Amino acid sequence: MKPIHIAAAAAVLALAACNDKNQPSGAAASSQEVTITQAAPPPGGDWTDVVNATPDGTMMGNPKAKVKLLEIASLGCPFCKKFEDEGASHLLELVKSGKISWEFRPYVIHGPIDMAANLIVHCNGLKTFFPLMKALYKDQRVWMGKAEAAPRKKLEELQNLPTNHVFVAMASLVGLQDWAAARGVPVAKSNQCLSNQQMIDHEVQVTSNVNTQFPDFKGTPSFAINGTFLPDSGSWDKLKPQLEAALK
Repeated sequence: MKPIHIAAAAAVLALAACNDKNQPSGAAASSQEVTITQAAPPPGGDWTDVVNATPDGTMMGNPKAKVKLLEIASLGCPFCKKFEDEGASHLLELVKSGKISWEFRPYVIHGPIDMAANLIVHCNGLKTFFPLMKALYKDQRVWMGKAEAAPRKKLEELQNLPTNHVFVAMASLVGLQDWAAARGVPVAKSNQCLSNQQMIDHEVQVTSNVNTQFPDFKGTPSFAINGTFLPDSGSWDKLKPQLEAALK
């Protein structure tokens, strides 16, 4: 999949620069606690039904699991989709055991289109985060294809919009509001999330925190186990043995 050169990406980078100035040096999400709103599976369910918020992401599974897996990924990244296609079903089986938790942390690589996808996937709360994330990967070639095919002039016009209008316009350009509406997120609610400055600032800070917390981070998907970054683990065949070793 060819790179998307979107002029409005400057809006995201500008936000990141502003946020960095307000963030204490070295502040990292790893020093903060997970907000546990669900500690055990519901009756008849399993650990994949347990979803909690982390400071920078969303965690599925036992919050007290021996092995805590962190995935850093871009929703628009084809290599991340490949991991989802090849590894997610195996990972879910491990999460069911209660021995592994899986935190997904969205990372902005493709400017406004990544940001719009991040805001959409968070829009309906914790319970729908993973289903929407999975569905976005399933349909990635459709909505990313529309972004790639968009007229250059349209993309350049985005950079002249107020920040909290950029992502509404980007989502409209590729049809994300209608996509989300078909999956239970009303268009009005999507637009509220896409223009919510607090949510936008948070997503920018998440991306900034990844680079601060993991200096060896080079691209998506990347993984960490129990806070230790795993170099060269961006595929299921490379990640699987490291998970197995951590479980022993």
